[in-house]
Amino acid sequence: MAKTSAVSVLVVLLLSAASCFAARTKLSTGSSEGTKSVAHWVDDDGICRSMVESQGYACEEHQVTTEDGYILGIQRMQVAKSGKKAYKPPVLIQHGLFSDGATWMLNSPAESLPFLLVDDGYDVWIANTRGTIHSQGHTSLSPNDGAYWEWSWEELADYDLPAVFQYVYDHTGQQKHHYIGHSLGTLTALAAFAEGDLLNMSRSAALLCPIAHLNHITSPSKIAADMYLAEDIYKLGYREFLKGGLAFTKFIDAVCSKPGINCTDLVAAMTGPSCCVNASRVDPFLDSQPQPTSVKNIVHLSQMIRTGNIAKYDYGNEADNMDHYHQPTPPAYIMSKIQPSFPLFLAYGGKDMLADVDDMAILIDNLKDHDDSKLVLHFVDSYAHVDFVFGVNAHSVVYGPIMDFFKLH
Repeated sequence: MAKTSAVSVLVVLLLSAASCFAARTKLSTGSSEGTKSVAHWVDDDGICRSMVESQGYACEEHQVTTEDGYILGIQRMQVAKSGKKAYKPPVLIQHGLFSDGATWMLNSPAESLPFLLVDDGYDVWIANTRGTIHSQGHTSLSPNDGAYWEWSWEELADYDLPAVFQYVYDHTGQQKHHYIGHSLGTLTALAAFAEGDLLNMSRSAALLCPIAHLNHITSPSKIAADMYLAEDIYKLGYREFLKGGLAFTKFIDAVCSKPGINCTDLVAAMTGPSCCVNASRVDPFLDSQPQPTSVKNIVHLSQMIRTGNIAKYDYGNEADNMDHYHQPTPPAYIMSKIQPSFPLFLAYGGKDMLADVDDMAILIDNLKDHDDSKLVLHFVDSYAHVDFVFGVNAHSVVYGPIMDFFKLH
């Protein structure tokens, strides 16, 4: 509990810093003069040099352009620390909301998923969602443009994932690859899989803290959704959701002003009480996270919380929905349409307040016709949302079982 409190206090300090006039092209880290933070290293040198090569591993920086013009940075690790080149299939790793690819490597190499995979012989590719510091390019727009931020997770499923999947497929001799997603990285994958997309390039998917239904979350995110807070911020003209920015600050201030919300323990309040986060990794985490997203993305997630459905973005009136979807309401993603023979590994925690166990039960019921031999459920009672990425024992509790699952497919 002490570790959770240490993380939470520092996160609150971060969220309270209203550095909204910081230079747009650089992520403000709040580091003291003369001290180069992890985020500053990454901004200048890229993930490969700052996070991977600094640990003695080889790494390549790549760029992928989506169909709608976003230029995404991705990293490739295909040589183990021993110098042995990858001999197992590719693995694509996708981070969650407010994160980027560096998130997977804030623990030591012995505890971090990408290093464990490459040392086990896999060809590892690390994705970075549009809008994060490593994926802010565009063929015609700047992050200073409001139009740059006109997207939600629907576009991530429709454009980002297909572009990265295709790039990895093409650059690995058209090998099918395994996929690992956390949180929002599970939602986008499930949405794509439900529409029959990406499966032709996929061997299997391991989904950590799967987000498909948000009916039962008990975190302040539900309060914010019920207040239509993100919608109000969008109507005020804010489009980028950036730490220290006005939209971010308004959101947190509004949530923390509600009775019963303990913002001195915000991480636990928002995601559940973590059991296994190393307190020494707090400073590196705060230097590089949270990463920007769009206000529209928060609006879309809020819609999911209120309706309990996983559906495309609701434009708020029948006429606009008709323009986009040719029907008055946004189409739903039907989880039961995921190919029953596609191998799925679903890992979830008993203390997770976002991927709640009751919501997981709904997803599992949606998948009741999935081939039993192709669906693995991995429940960790003591884990909350962030333990699946930052837990010091995740290498044995979660990542080991994932690699065992991959060996079967």
